[in-house]
Amino acid sequence: MTIKNDKSLASDKNTPKEPVAIWSLYIVQTRLGHWYTGISTDVAKRFATHQAGKGAKNLKGKGPLTLVFQVAVGNRSEATKLEYKVKQLTKPQKREFIKTQELPLKVSKV
Repeated sequence: MTIKNDKSLASDKNTPKEPVAIWSLYIVQTRLGHWYTGISTDVAKRFATHQAGKGAKNLKGKGPLTLVFQVAVGNRSEATKLEYKVKQLTKPQKREFIKTQELPLKVSKV
């Protein structure tokens, strides 16, 4: 059992915190016009992974792919909730979502 004294507690306060990752929602379109919705902290890197045929199984062999939408959401929990809600939308509703780009500000309204 380790007991921290005042000196060790003070050093914990001076330890720099890791930067908080910003999660984003993105939508990718396949060559056949199908849409895939996902979340990531690095959309460009994740899209490159999809383009390479790795990652999501339902995108393999369906390229070339087009990144049709991306928006920064916040933390992982918020991004996951928004992803779920967007996946429940019909394709016309998703098009409207992209056009208005209001849903990230009103997640509870989806």
